[in-house]
Amino acid sequence: MNPVLTIPAFGPVLPEIILAAGALVLVLFGAIRGERSGEGMNIIALALLAVAFVAVLMLPGERVETMNGSFVIDGFAKFMKSLTLVASAGGVILSMDYMRREGISRFEYPILIVLSTLGMLMVISANDLIALYLGLELLSLSSYVIAAFDRDNVRSTEAGLKYFVLGSLSSGMLLYGASLVYGFTGNVSFPAIAGVLQGQVGIGAVIGIVFVAAGIAFKISAVPFHMWTPDVYEGSPTPVTAFFAAAPKMAGMAMATRVFIDAFPNIVGQWQQIIVFISIASMALGSFAAIGQRNLKRLMAYSSIGNVGYALIGLAAGTVEGIQGVVVYMAIYLAMTLGAFAVILGLRRGKVMFENIEDLSGLARTHPVLAFCLAMMMFSLAGIPPLAGFFAKFAVFNAAINANLVALAIIGVVTSVIGAYYYLRIVKVMYFDEPAAAYDTMPAGVKLVLALSSIFVVLFGIVPAPLVAAAGAAARSLF
Repeated sequence: MNPVLTIPAFGPVLPEIILAAGALVLVLFGAIRGERSGEGMNIIALALLAVAFVAVLMLPGERVETMNGSFVIDGFAKFMKSLTLVASAGGVILSMDYMRREGISRFEYPILIVLSTLGMLMVISANDLIALYLGLELLSLSSYVIAAFDRDNVRSTEAGLKYFVLGSLSSGMLLYGASLVYGFTGNVSFPAIAGVLQGQVGIGAVIGIVFVAAGIAFKISAVPFHMWTPDVYEGSPTPVTAFFAAAPKMAGMAMATRVFIDAFPNIVGQWQQIIVFISIASMALGSFAAIGQRNLKRLMAYSSIGNVGYALIGLAAGTVEGIQGVVVYMAIYLAMTLGAFAVILGLRRGKVMFENIEDLSGLARTHPVLAFCLAMMMFSLAGIPPLAGFFAKFAVFNAAINANLVALAIIGVVTSVIGAYYYLRIVKVMYFDEPAAAYDTMPAGVKLVLALSSIFVVLFGIVPAPLVAAAGAAARSLF
């Protein structure tokens, strides 16, 4: 007799179990210690994320389904979960000194980060619509609270409220789309949906796919569902903004890739048009809207919208090469984003944080190493060789051309050139404007994140093979 559920069936879910159990321990520890537990909680949260990272690396590389087929582990899930855990750990490290100085170092923050990360890992491995929604809601609810974590700050409270209202709307759209897909296929499992939807599909199923795409587009802040991003990025505490720009983007792109490649592999023509439109709109808005920005956090918000558009080029290709491009792009985007926000967190004098582009004036003369690192991040985001960002864009553009999406690749190149203006403007301000007063010394944790990000961005062009090979293996596991 075969048992319905055995202990080994929980093996693929080990990282999620570690984070869930760890979150419960953190809640208990915080309840006992109260506000005195702030620093210790951050260390425990980092340890939890590290243990979960090791558990992810120990997972099998071949495809394994568990929980009655609703949860799947493969090479793609392993790679994207690793990136997500690194992003979350970076968010915690960047927040430790900031939260203490701002007087908002409460024990709830690392708990919310861990719960949010748990939701991300669930989303990445979701193999049916119900598991996808459950993971997405755990991620979203935690994020709403984190955005408004500085509850005495009106801008932070406003950011959390905007995020909540618009996020609830997007969740409703995703649910409506999922219900239509279920209604017209009779299944919630991705493989079963793929078996039903082949060739020409009915208008009802197509509408369902459109609504699912709309819900996913909100989570990755892609146009036309990007409207929350600049306000939430600007209003949230800076480490929270860094977390939003990094970790949920990894999970969101993994979710989009798995949904379209696993659930709708036989109707690429139907959903490819949606992805191409979202990609072009995101690249165009990210390039043009950022030009007039003066606030660094708002500029990074529009930058993230544009970068999502570039990553979606690989998904639109719908090929192994395209998905490999998505994975490579997101890994490099993670390093560039964490590095850029580490510099923004270093712009402090006493209790005053600086967030405007003008505050970088003459940074090359007062803080030459800091200015060099930020310049490398900006050159990389602009796609200038031989930095990592160039290879990220080359990977997705090449995949699009090989998939006969030449026009999409050309639009990507043009918008990339336009977007280079506002990245290079930051370099100009740092190196050619008159210097302002020097900033305080950066905390050790922020220096560590900046150093690792800078090394990755600069050296990737010299040793690209390990990441490219791992991304290729991850992409092939989906097909």
